[in-house]
Amino acid sequence: MSQIFRNKKVYILTLGCKVNQYESDAMYEAFFAAGAVKGQENDADICIINTCSVTNIADRKSRQMLSRLRKENPEGLIVATGCYVQAVANRQEADRIDADLIIGNNRKRDMVQLLEAHLLGQPVTENIVDIASDPEFEDLRIRMPETHTRSYLKIQDGCNSFCTYCIIPYVRGRIRNKPILSILDEVSALAASGVKELVLTGINLSSFGDIGDLSLADVVCRIHEVPGIQRIRLGSLEPRILTDDFLNRMVQLPKVCPHFHLSLQSGCDTVLKRMNRHYSVAEIQTIVDRLRRFYDRPALTSDIIVGFPGETEEEFETTYRTLEALELYEMHVFPYSRRKGTVADRMDGQLSEAVKKERVRRLLELKERQMAAYEASFDGEPKNVLIEEIVQVNGSRVYRGHTERYILVDIPYQELGDTKADPARINTFAITT
Repeated sequence: MSQIFRNKKVYILTLGCKVNQYESDAMYEAFFAAGAVKGQENDADICIINTCSVTNIADRKSRQMLSRLRKENPEGLIVATGCYVQAVANRQEADRIDADLIIGNNRKRDMVQLLEAHLLGQPVTENIVDIASDPEFEDLRIRMPETHTRSYLKIQDGCNSFCTYCIIPYVRGRIRNKPILSILDEVSALAASGVKELVLTGINLSSFGDIGDLSLADVVCRIHEVPGIQRIRLGSLEPRILTDDFLNRMVQLPKVCPHFHLSLQSGCDTVLKRMNRHYSVAEIQTIVDRLRRFYDRPALTSDIIVGFPGETEEEFETTYRTLEALELYEMHVFPYSRRKGTVADRMDGQLSEAVKKERVRRLLELKERQMAAYEASFDGEPKNVLIEEIVQVNGSRVYRGHTERYILVDIPYQELGDTKADPARINTFAITT
């Protein structure tokens, strides 16, 4: 490779999900390997925005961030990549993106080479691929994340579910998996760099076992054998993967955190059917009960969409009562966002923003009560905290980190017998009550 990137400043702005964050971290590593250094949005030679397209709001934010980067760094090379780019390219409207170069999904691995060609004045071809017909897993790698405590690890990409509200299968393509040897090589490198906790992630992590010879449980078992990694956290899961067999295997792995993020979306059967979600409220309750049978007070979190087309007040009340009964630790609540090209966009009964806002408000109030009750259930008990940073709270510096259930904890440095907050404590475990 040429020396074109030596000492060039690169800045990557990441929007959206954990998969995007992983891919941005991997792109940073590729640029550093080529001689680049990290810059800021107002001084970087190359500004990359890793866009999101999960909602209309995400689309708008992607456009706004591109405009902001152009304004704040007029001399920088502006590059757009990610799901918004792929969605616009699919509609053959790529010329509407305000960027010097656009690069679609499944080409982020080649970001350095594509930009090198562009900077040398060479034609850039195949910067956008037909994601729907591309069967290859884009094998990006992270070996030394900026935060050495926790690292995302993308092991799966794509989705075959085609929920009626979702654009993601069109911008991420069909399901495909990271090869197991590549997974284990990356895990070993991350452990060697000091990472203590892994978060396994993917566009549809639960579908890992739908192709190939290995199931998601098989992969977790293999990762569990790697020395150095002390916690394994699973990303968002489809509820139906949480069978007795799956949990029988997970509960025997002490590194696996008792924290399960369930992709529920609604707590009403008629809404779930319109969403093309393949489970019922009764099944969700059975799965939640099963998790609590296998684990002591597991942290159960979820995504919920309110204001889906046709959602009546009675249907929303059903969702509210379901979520109240499930007693989840945390809910990420989103108002339904219309996505051009999806089935739900063409459905009758689109609700007003005012109605959606009020329903979001009610569920957020429920979330706050349930979070407080769940966290209070551990009052006075020893908590094992992975210290991640030192922060200022009420005029005093404290250690901050998470328990295995992802409860955020602040520890006064005096509690650990320190005379001051010691950076050497970061990336270590501490027991606190």
